[in-house]
Amino acid sequence: MVLSVEPDIDVVGQAADGNAALDLLRRTAVDVVLMDVQMPAMDGIEATRQVVGEDLAKVIILTTFDRDDYLFAALEAGASGFLLKNADPDDLVGAIHAVADGHALLAPELTVRVIQRLVQRPEVTVADGGGEGATRHPVPAPPIEPLTARERDVLALVAEGMSNAEIATRLFVGESTVKTHVSHVLAKIGARDRVQAVVYAHRTGLTAP
Repeated sequence: MVLSVEPDIDVVGQAADGNAALDLLRRTAVDVVLMDVQMPAMDGIEATRQVVGEDLAKVIILTTFDRDDYLFAALEAGASGFLLKNADPDDLVGAIHAVADGHALLAPELTVRVIQRLVQRPEVTVADGGGEGATRHPVPAPPIEPLTARERDVLALVAEGMSNAEIATRLFVGESTVKTHVSHVLAKIGARDRVQAVVYAHRTGLTAP
């Protein structure tokens, strides 16, 4: 009912579980899927993994359950967004538009938890001085190619949660230019989406959590 009144959103189908969703998506062109987690036959996490794996659509998890295990499992399965069912209708509509445009989106109350967990998960470590009492620090992987000064500026603003339009206003450039910079940054740092870019920015000290 919420989505049906939006002039630029068409609801093209509904499915009762993950198996039915996959069957529908293989027969119907879809841009974005709103996926529950707890469903019979095939749950939303496994369904998301298969939807993303087959490149059938982008997935937003929409669930009642504010649980970290669901959140991180969904992100690892390839979900582009995670919202709770108590989200404001305007936030839901905005999330669909954002994900359709290639962005990642989390409910605001979940973003800090994601950053804290991922920033604290080191991939490579080095020790100070050696010995049993050495302090270990996470060392982020370097970018595939060095970021330009402007790309670092853009990444820092992405890490602040700014949209492309807001970044364009801040830097006095066109929004299409910002989109190009964001694409280059994601490619250079090996990030799948803006969420991973934010984590990278915090790990490298470009911005503070």
